[in-house]
Amino acid sequence: MENFEFCLPTKVVFGKDTASSAGKLIKDAGCKKVLIVFGSDRIKKDGLLDTVERSLIENGISYEEFGGVKPNPLLSHARDGVKKALEFKADLILAIGGGSVIDTAKGIAHGAANKDSDLWDIWTKKAPIVSTLPVGAILTIPAAGSEMSDSAVLTNEETGQKLGINTEFNRCLFAIEDPSLGQTLPQWQLKNGIVDIMMHTMERYFIPGITADLTDRIAEGVLKTTRDCGLKVLKDQSDQDAMADLWWCSSLSHNNLTECGRGKDFSVHKIGMALSAFFDYTHGATLSAVWASWARYLYKDCIGRFAQYARMVWDIKEDGDEKAAIAGIEATEEFFRSVEMPVSLEELGLKDPDDDTLRKLAMHATINDTVRLSRIRPLDASDIVEIYRMAK
Repeated sequence: MENFEFCLPTKVVFGKDTASSAGKLIKDAGCKKVLIVFGSDRIKKDGLLDTVERSLIENGISYEEFGGVKPNPLLSHARDGVKKALEFKADLILAIGGGSVIDTAKGIAHGAANKDSDLWDIWTKKAPIVSTLPVGAILTIPAAGSEMSDSAVLTNEETGQKLGINTEFNRCLFAIEDPSLGQTLPQWQLKNGIVDIMMHTMERYFIPGITADLTDRIAEGVLKTTRDCGLKVLKDQSDQDAMADLWWCSSLSHNNLTECGRGKDFSVHKIGMALSAFFDYTHGATLSAVWASWARYLYKDCIGRFAQYARMVWDIKEDGDEKAAIAGIEATEEFFRSVEMPVSLEELGLKDPDDDTLRKLAMHATINDTVRLSRIRPLDASDIVEIYRMAK
């Protein structure tokens, strides 16, 4: 087991009707002026925004609204949020939404607290983050896990780059999680969320040469629970027990718990994020479209881990490790198909991309071939081109 540090500063308030606790949580934190960040007007129509704002008023907290966050959130919109936060003199950023909204809120918090630095310079580490504003999250979809993670992602539409940043400053002060909000979610969002939860867990699982049995059992439990409860909620979104487990899996998959003693490898995310940056595809769909090709490209260098995954998560009974590994990849691919998620670039919507397109995608994923992906074995841009080609 590798050495590790593990800290979870985010307070979680979990359960039905917990959104009304936002005001007290913010008051207890000593904050008085809140910028509310959200995406679509759905939270207005279903009454969630009214519930939150009423709780703020009851606790003597003033607020301004900042809506319009889109999937694959944009740097320009976060910059606009920074301006609004500074004009309002916000002392806390409250995100109501999923990963795109929470990541935007984190970006606004960093930009407002480091107003002499451009947000993209912060994102690309040209300027250091020396402080941030506190961020609270009210989760509306189980997916990205940003409510408890140390990461955030923004897309710079001017340069075409979609980049993540990892820092302890990304940790939310609190996360309110009410699984009953999942009853009205569109099925497409739920399906993408299921894939993203599984991928956050698998990106920490396929790392060879390290023994971390307890971490493995936690990860395998998250994967199996996400699979089983995901199927249940897709069949019946009123199944609150299954929805609650799926909601909690979202947080556990990306709060660093499943990497304790093992670390992480987000190579599939980098491959998928290039597709989102170039073509604005939904994040989860890009991951399911390339995962099996990534796995088939690398599994022989990590047969033991893939065989363990197959047996522990998918109950594969093959005696030989290579046969078990292949069967586990096939089982995962078939699961993605069963929930109507793409398992190829063509199914994603990218039909027969030429070699130049694949090379540009690979250069984005590897930051112009300066970064080697994967802890199984280093992958350069030519390797990533081959994975895209296999995924066609």
